[in-house]
Amino acid sequence: MKRTWQTLLETKKVNELSLFEGLELLLQAEQEERDNKRFERLQNNAKFRYKASIEEVDYNPERGINKNLMISLSNCDYITKGEAILITGATGCGKSFIASALGHHACAHGKSVAYFNTHKLMTKIKMSRLDGSILKFFDKLAKTMLLILDDFGLTTLDKQQQFDLMEIIEDRHGRLATIIASQLPVQNWHDVIGEATIADAILDRLVHSSHRLELKGDTLRKKKK
Repeated sequence: MKRTWQTLLETKKVNELSLFEGLELLLQAEQEERDNKRFERLQNNAKFRYKASIEEVDYNPERGINKNLMISLSNCDYITKGEAILITGATGCGKSFIASALGHHACAHGKSVAYFNTHKLMTKIKMSRLDGSILKFFDKLAKTMLLILDDFGLTTLDKQQQFDLMEIIEDRHGRLATIIASQLPVQNWHDVIGEATIADAILDRLVHSSHRLELKGDTLRKKKK
């Protein structure tokens, strides 16, 4: 507000405004500044893999991306409803970029986001269990409005990791949104999780209320090169 007021004084525009118009400009400037700072804070806390935006997504027909679905996701209703987005496709086809773009967009809408490589998340959980901060870490995840798990399925889960993933998904089911990106088609996730009963429980909570993005085509890294 102070900076805007100074600008109005320096440009002499303050003399052209009514009291109501001046107050409106000052309050608008203050609100924009707070929104921008919140956006920056949410982005920094999320630790995205890529700096990406929905506007940058390539909708080339060969990629098989449903543009109407992306447009509908941009209103962030899936976060309010606690729904999941499952992004699958071959290496380099843009899964992580789209997940990051959706995450950045959520931050712009004031939503808290956490972005993890799945293997690194499991390692962090293991370390948190060793240093006694596991409950605090799980509580933080359970309060994050959008959780993004990238590179899911690169390694199989051991017994403890199966239970940890189950707890994370259970805490979020129907309340908070989750995005999972994987090279493997969803029908193969059962084998990655391992234990049949736990896999059934996890997938039952993810699949039925999820939005699907199944990317196709050659690797974008290859095309860029």
